[in-house]
Amino acid sequence: MLSTTEHSGTVATRGKTRNRTPVLDKRVTVVVHAADPLSRAGVISHLQHQPTVELLERPGPTAGEEPRGTVAVALVDRVDEAAGAELRRLARGGEQRVVLIASELREPELMTVVEYGVRAILWRHQATPQKLLRAVHSAARGEGELPPDLINRLLTQVGRLRRSAMDSTSSSFVPTLGMAPREVDVLRLVAEGMDTRQISDKLAYSERTVKNVLHALMTRLQLHNRAHAVAYALREGYI
Repeated sequence: MLSTTEHSGTVATRGKTRNRTPVLDKRVTVVVHAADPLSRAGVISHLQHQPTVELLERPGPTAGEEPRGTVAVALVDRVDEAAGAELRRLARGGEQRVVLIASELREPELMTVVEYGVRAILWRHQATPQKLLRAVHSAARGEGELPPDLINRLLTQVGRLRRSAMDSTSSSFVPTLGMAPREVDVLRLVAEGMDTRQISDKLAYSERTVKNVLHALMTRLQLHNRAHAVAYALREGYI
């Protein structure tokens, strides 16, 4: 069950309450997927009254084609074979962005779900209404979101793969596709766990510029999200 200790869309800062819910031109359509009906009902209960979210109902087993929202929220205990197949199905075509809420995620599974195209990952025990809503909006914008410990694990795993690849060849490691210096600067800060605002402050760019740099990079290299972009930059030797 998700915690209700945080109020969705607001955060207290030095005695003031500041709204952090993203303002979108239209509501984000969301479909919730979970094998456990009670868990699914818990996720729905935290999204159904959000003014920036429109929940789409899944039909019964004989009621025809399943709706596809802007975002699919998938709730699993762990990414086994069945859950992996479901995530691939939900992310297929790239039209629907996937937010994964998981109880357990091992390192090989982490790399796999990133490659599937999962946009955001939340730990089940940390999935407060505020964090869930933020992940949904991040996914809808084409951005990604991972807990800090998962970013560290992803970087560690990609680093091992990179070292293994370099050890297996006697030739020099040469990046296969070019990456501009400011793209490298932005990705290096993403790898350190910084969000868009922090990167903007660090590099003296506007937040729009940071988003445009990441969007152009991911579009050009066909990368699914920020975590995938960091993994690519590590693998190709840029950071």
